[in-house]
Amino acid sequence: QVQLVESGGGLVQAGGSLRLSCAASGRTASRYALGWFRQAPGKEREFVVVISLSGGSTYYADSVKGRFTISRDNAKNTVYLQMNSLKPEDTAVYYCAAGSIVTIRIPSGVDYWGKGTLVTVSS
Repeated sequence: QVQLVESGGGLVQAGGSLRLSCAASGRTASRYALGWFRQAPGKEREFVVVISLSGGSTYYADSVKGRFTISRDNAKNTVYLQMNSLKPEDTAVYYCAAGSIVTIRIPSGVDYWGKGTLVTVSS
């Protein structure tokens, strides 16, 4: 079993930045690729970004490329999401996810979910 706890959400103006963190715990936490999804009100949960176990591979959704950066600290079992140049359309609950690097880019391929942290971007 893996537990994921997100932090760092909040309210920010358009053009601003936020940094999300996700701490993973559990006996097998270090064996998983980690990533982020988001879900805006009335919309389906969508893939944002994933980072491989080693940190050597990353995959970004087109909507966030060049603005968001994912990183992980395996010593702390923590993944970070630096979000810059935020837009109102980035407003959503952001969920941390753990799973296989092969399947994690779709919601049904995620093995573990965090409870989410709300990011609100005002115009």
